[in-house]
Amino acid sequence: MTQPYVRLDKDNAAVLLVDHQAGLLSLVRDMNPDSFRNNVLALADLARYFDLPTVLTTSFETGPNGPLMSELKEILPDAPYIARPGQINAWDNEEFLQAVKATGKQQLIIAGIVTEVCVAFPALSALEAGYEVFIVTDASGTFNEYTRDSAWQRMTAAGAQLMTWFGVACELHRDWRNDIEGLGTLFANHIPDYRNLMNSYASLQAMKQR
Repeated sequence: MTQPYVRLDKDNAAVLLVDHQAGLLSLVRDMNPDSFRNNVLALADLARYFDLPTVLTTSFETGPNGPLMSELKEILPDAPYIARPGQINAWDNEEFLQAVKATGKQQLIIAGIVTEVCVAFPALSALEAGYEVFIVTDASGTFNEYTRDSAWQRMTAAGAQLMTWFGVACELHRDWRNDIEGLGTLFANHIPDYRNLMNSYASLQAMKQR
C-alpha cells in the first residue's frame, strides 16, 4: 500500500545518531569509508544548523564496538549522550528512551551502524510506538548491499521513509529565502562540487554591489 507523503517539519523533528562508533566504522562496506564519514558529519552539522534536538548513543563501547566518533561530540556538545551497557536495540535502554521522549518531537530522523540492527531495531520500535521515522540511508552503513537492502525493505514495509542527508536538509529548509549563505556553506563543506555554486553566487552578489 502506498504511504502518504509525510513532510519533515523542523519544529517537530529530532535526530537519533545510533552507534557511530570507531570499531563499527570498520564494518561499513556498502559505501566508500570517507564518503560515509562525511555523510555522518553532514547529518550532525544539519542537526546543529536547524537546532534539532539530537540524541547520541553507543552500544558496549568498552568492547570491540569502540568509542563514539569524536567529531560528533565536538559538533553536538550539548546533545544527550547515552552509553548503553549492552542493549543491542537502543530502544530497550530506558535512559535512551527517556531522552527521545524528552525531545517532545514526533518525527525521528535516524542513522547509525549497522543498518539492519542498530538502525532497524530502534526504527521499528519507534514506529510501533507511534512515531514518524525517517532513515538517513547515506549516514547509515553496513557490511554490503544485500544486508542493507534487506534492512531498507523491512523498515519501509513498517512505514519508515528513506532519505539522504541532503534531502533531509532541503525538506527541513523548505525555502531558500529563509537563508542562503548558511545552508549553502553547509552544503559546500560536505559536497565539494557545491562550492562552485556558492562561488558563483558570491560573484553575482559582488557584481550587484558594484
